[in-house]
Amino acid sequence: MSSRILRCGDHSLSLGVPRVMGIVNVTPDSFSDGGRFDSAAAAIDFAQSLRTQGADILDVGGESTRPGAAPVPEEVELARVLPVVTALARDGALVSIDTMKPGVMRAALDAGAVMVNDVRALRAPGAMEGVAGSAAAVCLMHMQGEPQSMQVAPRYDDVVGEVRTFLAARAAACEAAGIGRERIAVDPGFGFGKTVAHNLALLRGLDAIAALGYPVVAGLSRKRTLGVLTGRPDGDRLAGSVAAALAAVVRGAAIVRVHDVAATVDALRVWTAAFAVTENSLSKFPSQD
Repeated sequence: MSSRILRCGDHSLSLGVPRVMGIVNVTPDSFSDGGRFDSAAAAIDFAQSLRTQGADILDVGGESTRPGAAPVPEEVELARVLPVVTALARDGALVSIDTMKPGVMRAALDAGAVMVNDVRALRAPGAMEGVAGSAAAVCLMHMQGEPQSMQVAPRYDDVVGEVRTFLAARAAACEAAGIGRERIAVDPGFGFGKTVAHNLALLRGLDAIAALGYPVVAGLSRKRTLGVLTGRPDGDRLAGSVAAALAAVVRGAAIVRVHDVAATVDALRVWTAAFAVTENSLSKFPSQD
């Protein structure tokens, strides 16, 4: 595991151990937890619980990007996310804003967010400039197509190579625009214009994307691929999600984006203790059971 630092505004996130990004959906229609936390108070309480469970980053989103999702007006998205971002940032949390809209990015950064998680990889007009003018980190994600149609017969000749090339180009564009390399993470976009076979190929080939030198964010939690593999509905994919997170870390992911924070944190702690510790870090563990 790299000892790099991801610079997120005033926060410096060490990547010497795998990190967990907790999902905070302030939406009525997200694929797994839509409607559960669609009030500011409920979302804030939930996000605080994720932080207590060990989430390093809280990723707040006000627009679903599930397959087939309809766009949300900017003013609606802002009304959903800004109270949550403001409250969490005021409490000292490392807050990411999950949005593709430059106006929402700017407002959330002004409210205290220190990371932008963009499924369009800052391709919308004004998005690149908005992040470059801040000290925030950015997660650049690959998506083939649009949320409304991305799962209609996605095709690749070489999914790992094509995703890697896209992410390398977007990261280079960010650096050229003044976003420092230490502020950039990349996400292959599991489930965003990919079949089950594509997702599995990306998971197996994640080390090729990690070799670009940017921290890799992997978001497989509760996704349809896990349902196909296990036969379980999205609310019953905990074991599959944790296994997928571990598989991603083994292949080079620095950050895993998950719904089930406590279980993922526990699994990563055991994995880290067993396989990725230094002699110094062993001292915090008791010598006997």
